[in-house]
Amino acid sequence: MPQFGSNVGIAERAYRIRRHAVRMGEVQGQGYVGQALGIADVLAVSYFHALRYRPDDTLWEGRDRFLLSIGHYAIALYAALIEAGVLPEDELETYGTDDSRMPMSGMAGYTPGMEITGGSLGHGLGIAVGMCLGLKRKKSDSFVYNLLSDGELGEGSTWEAAMAASHHRLDNLIAIVDFNNQQADGPSRDMLSSEPVTDKFEAFGWHAQRVDGNDIEAVRDAFDTARTLTQPKPRIIVCDTRMAKGVPFLEAREVTHFIRVEPDEWALALKALEQGRRQ
Repeated sequence: MPQFGSNVGIAERAYRIRRHAVRMGEVQGQGYVGQALGIADVLAVSYFHALRYRPDDTLWEGRDRFLLSIGHYAIALYAALIEAGVLPEDELETYGTDDSRMPMSGMAGYTPGMEITGGSLGHGLGIAVGMCLGLKRKKSDSFVYNLLSDGELGEGSTWEAAMAASHHRLDNLIAIVDFNNQQADGPSRDMLSSEPVTDKFEAFGWHAQRVDGNDIEAVRDAFDTARTLTQPKPRIIVCDTRMAKGVPFLEAREVTHFIRVEPDEWALALKALEQGRRQ
């Protein structure tokens, strides 16, 4: 695991990830900023507490793999990779532009640290299962983390992968669900409810936890439990998050799946994040 300055805590990293995401959103004037703000705490715990990686060697064989199944969340992962030192901060100004290493939907061939090309939705967990099997064959002790959305729980391929992971006792797999209850067409629970989520995964043979995904301590404890579990089974952490967390005027919007922000509102968003940082 990389050694980061002890004076920079996880909460500060989460603030910086949110700030990077807002600045990238400003480049395009729109985007999946709500998801990035909501998942920032989980990403901060992932990259500054749990994951083992080398910022200057993204293909290091001993790394833990972080798979972004939700390709349109790329803005969130780019923000984390910038904060982790994998991508330079000055590149965020190129977000979503021609020839950028940070396209609006994540593609592994473009971006260092992007393990897979996410989407069509529902494929990430299946890829993670295959990757875990490969690492088992290599006798590797690396973990595979797979971030997927609550909407992907409505995909049959996700549950096929869940069944396969349990069958093969993939104790090197840690799935993370961003449960923000938002999809393009409305609330996830109204589109196709996956509740009770943890009960269903437990019935499939997984170790399941559910936490407030915006409570850094709770997320950190859940990651620690998942990593140290001795039972030979896959693990999943369902994280309830709030879309646009940290920017109250965006949180209050009814539709936050894809946000369009007026030019003068980006500065207000950054100001809101700074105020929250000081509290």
